[in-house]
Amino acid sequence: MLDSAAPQLVVNSRTLYFSWLPADPDAVAALVPAGLTPRRDRQVFLNQYVVDDESQTSGFGAYSLTYLGVSLNGVDAPGGQNPGGWWTHYVTSSERVRAYAAARGAPAVRGQTRITSRAGTLVAETEVDGEPLIRARCQVGETGQVISSGHHRYFTARDGQLLSSVYPYVAEPVTPFVIEAVEFLDPGHPTYALRPENPLTIGFGFYSPRASFAYPGGLKVHPGSAAVPAARSGSAHQVPARLARSGRPSGS
Repeated sequence: MLDSAAPQLVVNSRTLYFSWLPADPDAVAALVPAGLTPRRDRQVFLNQYVVDDESQTSGFGAYSLTYLGVSLNGVDAPGGQNPGGWWTHYVTSSERVRAYAAARGAPAVRGQTRITSRAGTLVAETEVDGEPLIRARCQVGETGQVISSGHHRYFTARDGQLLSSVYPYVAEPVTPFVIEAVEFLDPGHPTYALRPENPLTIGFGFYSPRASFAYPGGLKVHPGSAAVPAARSGSAHQVPARLARSGRPSGS
């Protein structure tokens, strides 16, 4: 088992990362614990990525991962360009990564993410228990000379405290890049509360066939985090019956 306090490096992952405005802002806000504040627009973010070979990591090995969450107000990452985020869901194919992330408070569960590209159309699909859960479809071009770099700040909960950590990244985004559709395929699953509005409204996004990042070595306790329930592997938000309505948002 990896030491959860040790930093880890991932290079050249195939990464689709973007955000949207949700169909039910109140349901999204309800997922954010006390001590953190969602953005006024209740922006939701999704990162689906695949690490194809163990040589691309410092200790994780090859794996796939999807994380999903809510963008926050007042806790931006260094540089002020990216808002902090609360992880609501965290799905990975690797037992090693799952244990490492769960020890840091992430709500890590077993699942698989696949990214396929053909004739300029990219499809990223996340499944849990063998069933498709989230599917994104994009039009993608080629990488150019532009490099995107900076930091993200993500929050988790452990032992009754909110924890934050800053994640540096460097990516080579493709252009053009257009998100055509985002489908949440299971109305009974907790992730459905985060589905996009229809028509789809995108906040930010990119696809990069070569994205690198690090899990920092330390976690910082966030002020005002007393009495926050600790994240448990496999834990789930109960979706109210009113959210389980038909329709799968998409847009162009």
